[in-house]
Amino acid sequence: MPSGLVALLDDVAALAKLAAASVDDVSAAAGRASVKAAGVVIDDTAVTPRYVTGLSPDRELPIIWKIAVGSLRNKLLFILPGALALSAFAPWMITPILMIGGAYLCFEAAEKIIEALRGEHHAEEVVEIDDPAALEARQVSGAIRTDFILSAEIMAIALSSLAGLSFATQAAALVAVAFAITAGVYGLVAFIVKMDDIGLHLSRRSSRSARAIGHLLVAAMPVLLSALSNLGVAAMVWVGGGILLHGLEQFGLVAIPHAVHHVAEAAAHAVPVAQGVVEWLVGAIGSGVAGLIVGVVIVTLVHLLPRKRHA
Repeated sequence: MPSGLVALLDDVAALAKLAAASVDDVSAAAGRASVKAAGVVIDDTAVTPRYVTGLSPDRELPIIWKIAVGSLRNKLLFILPGALALSAFAPWMITPILMIGGAYLCFEAAEKIIEALRGEHHAEEVVEIDDPAALEARQVSGAIRTDFILSAEIMAIALSSLAGLSFATQAAALVAVAFAITAGVYGLVAFIVKMDDIGLHLSRRSSRSARAIGHLLVAAMPVLLSALSNLGVAAMVWVGGGILLHGLEQFGLVAIPHAVHHVAEAAAHAVPVAQGVVEWLVGAIGSGVAGLIVGVVIVTLVHLLPRKRHA
């Protein structure tokens, strides 16, 4: 496997298969799957808080709710029926579609990195929008669009482990996984976004320890949001690159995926402790480098070539 991402997705697939063993086991296994899958959708968890930038604090939770509903709608109304139909009639199309989604994640991440290097800031552009309704609609649609890619990846990987089971059993398992993942991820996002409000509330308590925790939460919020923004971009590159490398391997183009895997193994053997962590980390970095290269190429094609033709 080219990176820790694939191992993580395989865990999700295994849990989804357990969920399909019986109707009674679906909810318990899907709950365990949501914990594993949260790592795959880490860029949703990390990126979503920035979609409330420039908005009134009393609109933060309603917006996150809209994004969560949109994410669930993606999974249940579009991805699940589409994945089941492709699995039944054109299973060969699943991998190319996932690779297109991975390339889109790489493109978004590379575009954000280039914008940061050039001193352009998405948050400033958003704040300039005067109409609150238009700003909210833009933020929600952007978050749901990014979520769609990762949701499709998770649902497709889970479905791939359910081959040979009945249509109803497959659908039930995927529905349970969809609900568990969405609730877990966006519940965590809501907590992160409202962490400063929680801290402010605690800072007004009579207890000295509660006040200390409250002040700590308020002071940590800007640092956390900045770190999450950077983590979100890194996760887009990592996940997108991992999807692409795994897709290449599925098509028999194993040179690059195997090279990343061999480098990760060599790095793990070179250290005396935490070899599993080192192998995962180096593999993830290799996926990220591959994703960044692909993203930069796409950004060049999308932005620079049209300008050159116009000139």
